[in-house]
Amino acid sequence: MAVLLVIAGPTAVGKSEVAMAVARRLNGEIVSADSVQVYRYLDIGTAKPTPAERAAVPHHLIDLVDPDEEYTVADFQHDARLAIAAVRERGRLPVLVGGSGLYIRAVVRNYAFAPTGPDDTLRRKLRREAELHGAEALYRRLAEADPVTAKKIHPNDLRRVIRALEVCLQGAKPLSQQAAATPGPDPGEKLFMFGLTMPRDLLYRRIGERVDRMVENGLVQEVQSLLDRGYSRKSKAMMSLGYRRIADSLCGDLTLEEAVELIKRDTRRFAKRQLTWFKRDEDIRWLDVCAEGGPVRTAENICRQLAGYCQAEENT
Repeated sequence: MAVLLVIAGPTAVGKSEVAMAVARRLNGEIVSADSVQVYRYLDIGTAKPTPAERAAVPHHLIDLVDPDEEYTVADFQHDARLAIAAVRERGRLPVLVGGSGLYIRAVVRNYAFAPTGPDDTLRRKLRREAELHGAEALYRRLAEADPVTAKKIHPNDLRRVIRALEVCLQGAKPLSQQAAATPGPDPGEKLFMFGLTMPRDLLYRRIGERVDRMVENGLVQEVQSLLDRGYSRKSKAMMSLGYRRIADSLCGDLTLEEAVELIKRDTRRFAKRQLTWFKRDEDIRWLDVCAEGGPVRTAENICRQLAGYCQAEENT
């Protein structure tokens, strides 16, 4: 039976390190389930794997589209399934890793998405409406049309609000209903889903340290390079976590210090939402990275639980 390993959890909990250790031990390849790592040029702020990490373990679904291109959950589902199939054809273990809950669920639950494409005219109309009446007014429209999806989107995330409202206005099923119309997991696939967690105070401290490290490693310069390439700070990429605040500081709306503190706050809130999302999934086996003794021990535990399904490398 084909095996799919999923490693999920909030940002900064250590998913990548654990996944790398598991992949090396079980002859695996990593399929990224990160909704922002699909964009080119967004490297530091998305914590993309380094060239050395990619050389050690193959990674997929990274750097797929330009920052101003549309890339939907349905696109990801399609691409992820192709990547997973290709990994299996090479006789290796696919390891789906990330914190984008809807992306992961779309793959493991085989969500059925309606074939609604982008409507640029409608999107421009909705953006003008947001400019005239405010993003909150547009969000209220979405809340009336698709309250389930609205609860999962921040009112200020204008790109996602517009996309969700666009689907409703096109006459298709709301995104929440599309997501619910699923035949369920593939019966020919053995699914192992692990969620990583740690004490909240430690997670928040790691988030703060991670943001500081990103700034030290050149996040400001990375955002400036995106602006220099001609990408608007209201484009898809610039609305991503961290990028919007730095762009605001570069455009004079915030000081850098204010931007950094807002990124830390936004990321803490995002991590809380991620945990809330994943906690609803009864198939996830939760592992406290601290209680396990760190990422390496956590990876060893995962490998033990896959014993009999995947053969560990003798030299690891």
